[in-house]
This record gives sequence, structure tokens and C-alpha cells, in this order.
Amino acid sequence: MLPALCATQITSWGIVYYAFPVLNPEITADTGWSSTATMAAFSLALVVSGIAGIRVGRIIDHHGPRTVMTAGSITGTASLVAVALAPNLPVFFTGWLLAGFAMATTFYQPAFAAVTRWYAPDHIRALTIVTLAGGLASTVFAPLTAYLADHLTWRATFLVLAAILAALTVPAHALALRAPWPPAPPAPTDTASAPHEVIRSRPFLLLALTFLLSAFAMYAVVVTLVPLMLERGYTTGQAAWILGLGGAGQTLGRTLYATLARHTGTTTRTVALILLGAFTTVAFALVPGPYGLLVAVSVLAGVVRGNLTLLQATAVTDRWGTTHYGRLSGTLSAPAMTASALAPFAAALLAPPLGGTPHLFTLLAALGAAAALTAFGATVRTHITWPITERTQPPAPLVNEGRGRAVRHKCSHLRLHLANPAPAAVLQARVTRPRPLADRPGKPIGDVGCGCGMWG
Repeated sequence: MLPALCATQITSWGIVYYAFPVLNPEITADTGWSSTATMAAFSLALVVSGIAGIRVGRIIDHHGPRTVMTAGSITGTASLVAVALAPNLPVFFTGWLLAGFAMATTFYQPAFAAVTRWYAPDHIRALTIVTLAGGLASTVFAPLTAYLADHLTWRATFLVLAAILAALTVPAHALALRAPWPPAPPAPTDTASAPHEVIRSRPFLLLALTFLLSAFAMYAVVVTLVPLMLERGYTTGQAAWILGLGGAGQTLGRTLYATLARHTGTTTRTVALILLGAFTTVAFALVPGPYGLLVAVSVLAGVVRGNLTLLQATAVTDRWGTTHYGRLSGTLSAPAMTASALAPFAAALLAPPLGGTPHLFTLLAALGAAAALTAFGATVRTHITWPITERTQPPAPLVNEGRGRAVRHKCSHLRLHLANPAPAAVLQARVTRPRPLADRPGKPIGDVGCGCGMWG
């Protein structure tokens, strides 16, 4: 099923998302509709996708992804046909409204929910493979769309792409996702809460705010990078290469995420990546050249974007486990998707009063820094207490929602605070003296001890 999901992610993203930016100039030239109006229709699709994703996540949690993703492929095909045949803007908007539902049911979020349940506990590797495939969508379908547009009208091009979407994704989702849907893992009493309690919790709300600010800054940078380069005196071709090589960096970043996850804690990883993204944004604002340096900054920014995709995909499992992944992930991603949908228009509106695109990038870097600050508050702590005496050996390996080591303590209780829970980890080994603890696999996490000062 993993190869099928890879193929459908390339096709769905490539056709439903990346074809429009290529065809939009021809659409406006042929119809006389303003670019603002057509972009508004596309943004409507992204907003609908973010809102619908919450409900989609709940459905997948209970019933699995097969029906949802198959229906999404059919809806995506119908939406592109509606766009292609639209005689006026209301019908054009309706087509993109349908496309928003298709995005919610075929893009990363449903695929991530499927992979997380089917491939646990090795879901990070599987998520990386899926996102690597998704990263190739623009590489494959942007040139193909341009080639078709050179030989056909934009309407005919959309119809051809709709046929490709139906032929590749409908049978793939219907046939390859037939495996039994694994039951949700039991909610551990020491870490898991009801989903509505998690959603209302301070860490969840701060994490949602973190991803909202980060997504707004990131997507605003992507859509305004070419105008910034043009203001700096570079040609359109040079600006396009800077943007395109950032996409290559994004693919590279996704290959590095598993290694990064093994050597860093959840909060550390989140803060570091967002701060690095803010650094690349302010570098674009302050550094006019040389060209090679701007290319390097773009590649680095792409590496950060690639890692952030997987960071968000694993944010729920890293903190609250897999039990309610679909619902929690859909709820968590909705604000970020809405922000990314509004970012192009907001950036266009903010740049003139701020004094130009470089000043806009400075503001976006500040938003990234603010996102890093809110990430500090998104740490989830779990508390475990069990009796232990001086003569008692450390408990047998303790299966618990956390990473760390069991601690033998001389007093009557041992309290272990887990700052970075991970599903079905085993707490074993020993710590023989108090020391700073790191939230990394194989090492203790958080704070250990009951405060009496007696250590074994």
C-alpha cells in the first residue's frame, strides 16, 4: 500500500495543486477574469481543505482511509471537470470549492493517518517515503502541465489532467487500501486523555499557534520569493531557479528527518527548525547577493520546509500517541492550512505599506521567531509514580508511553517526569545519580526524583 500512496500523492498534489499556478496566466488571459479573482478561488479550496480535514480525520480514525481517499479522488476529478468547463466565475469558484474537499481527502493528512496506523511503530520511515514522493509532484506535473498547455487550451489541459487523476488514483485507493484497518491502540492511563481534553489543553493550543505562525511565514516566503528576486535585479529565469532549487532542498530535508528525530527531542527539534527557517527568511531580506549565496539560502530554506512537513506529521504521535491521530492531526493542521491559504493575499497586501518585499520578509522572520517561542510551551509532561524501597530492584521493564530509563531510588517513591512521550517504549536500565536529563531515545527524559535528595 505504501507504493500506492506514494503514487497517488505525486498525482494528486501534481494535478489538483501544482497545475493551477502553471495555467493561471492563460486562464486570466483567455477569460478576462482578474488574477486576484482566480487566486481567490484557489485559496478557497485551501481553506475548505483545512476545515474539512478535521472531520476527515475523525472518519479515518474509525473507518480507515480506503473509502475516504477513493471518494476524494472521484471528487477531485469532478472538480477539475467543473473548473475546465466553467463559463463564469461562480462555476469556477464552485469547482475549486469541490477541489478543497478533494484536497482534504487525498493529500498528506489522510495519507499520514493511514501510514501512522498501518506502519506503527516504524511510521517515521514510512512518512518520510510518502513525503519524498509528494515532493516530486511539482517536478513531474508542472512541466507536464506546461507541455499540455503549449498544445491545448487551458480547458482541454484540465480535462486531460482530470482523466489522468481518475485513471491513476481512483483504482489505486480502491484496490491498494483494502488491508484491515488496525484497531486504535488502547489509550494509556498515564499519558493519553480524551481527544477533546487534548484539544483544549495548553500544549495543544500553543502547538497549533506555532504551526499557524510558521505556516503563514513559510508560504508567504514561497509565493513572494520571485518578486523579491526581481526587485533585486535578477531575471525571471534566475528567480525561478532560486525557487526551484528550494524545492530540491525540501526533498533533501525530508531524507534527513529520521536522523534528526533520533538525535533530538520533540521540543528541541521544533524550536530549532522554526528558528532556522526564520534565519533563512531574514537572510533573504538582508542579503542582496551574490547569486550563489542566495541559491544556498534557498536550498537551506527548502531543507527546513521539508523537515517541517514531517515535524507536523509526527507532532501528534510524539506527544499524545496514535490513539486519536486522525482527529488530533486534522484539528492541529486546520489553522496552519488556513494560514497557508491566506498567506499569498496577505503578503501582497502587506508588502506595499511596509515599504517593499524585503521589509515584508523581515516581518515574516519575526513571525517565525514568535512561532519558536510558542513552541516552548507545547511540551507535554507525563507523571508516573510507583512504590520502591531501598531493597527493591528496579521494576521489570515498564511498558509506558515514554522514552527513558527506570530509576532506583532509596526513598519510598520514585517519580519520573516524561517530557517527550513516545508510544510503547520500554523504560529500563538505571540512573545512579541525579543529572540533567535529555529527551532523546535511549536516555532519560525530563526530571527524575521525588525531591528528598536520596539517590541510589
